[in-house]
Amino acid sequence: MREIVLDTETTGFEPSEGHRIVEIGAVEIFNHLPTGNTYHQYINPERPMPKEAFEVHGLGDDFLRNQPVFRAIGQAFLDFIGDAQLVIHNAAFDMKFLNHELAAVGLPTIPFARATDTLMMARRKFPGSPATLDALCRRFGVDNSAREKHGALLDSEILAEVYLELVGGRQPDFALNPVAQTQRSGGAEKTSDWRPRPRATPLAPRITEAESAAHAAFVEKMGDAALWKKRL
Repeated sequence: MREIVLDTETTGFEPSEGHRIVEIGAVEIFNHLPTGNTYHQYINPERPMPKEAFEVHGLGDDFLRNQPVFRAIGQAFLDFIGDAQLVIHNAAFDMKFLNHELAAVGLPTIPFARATDTLMMARRKFPGSPATLDALCRRFGVDNSAREKHGALLDSEILAEVYLELVGGRQPDFALNPVAQTQRSGGAEKTSDWRPRPRATPLAPRITEAESAAHAAFVEKMGDAALWKKRL
């Protein structure tokens, strides 16, 4: 299954108020493994950058005025994502901006059903706990030391690691492979022994009372030397 982990940076919070996308970053994963294929594009928003937004991502007018406008890169972006499912942290925010930009230049919009929202996943899995990307990095031990400011490609790479933890860990074969998992840390590698997480709710027993009674009677007939009695 092909998925695209995606992030955007913008000039503000609402496209309906004239705010625009200034950066798109995306990372391709296939069957929950990164392929190394990425998409990254800075975009000229054709408007001034508010001070508050600049302080978040550091993308200013002097840099962005030399970048292509969205109408020049929109089709290439759609070609990259294809029909893959999109993995986005706070998907409602990015999707409304992407679809606003696509519609404005006459390109097909993206159905919201194609977005997997990791913010919602984290809130369901850890109710009452912080669910920001930084908080999830701390929870899962994902290195985000390079994240001094928001950046779409870096955030996508970090989110890809967080997403794989949310869906069951960075070893997607249910730990049938006993090799210790490898984590990237500041360009170096470190390993830690993998441990299965306990179930939040234990599985209900599938043996019936009659079957349990029959087993107990069978063990009793075997006498005191029965192996079952030594194990109990």
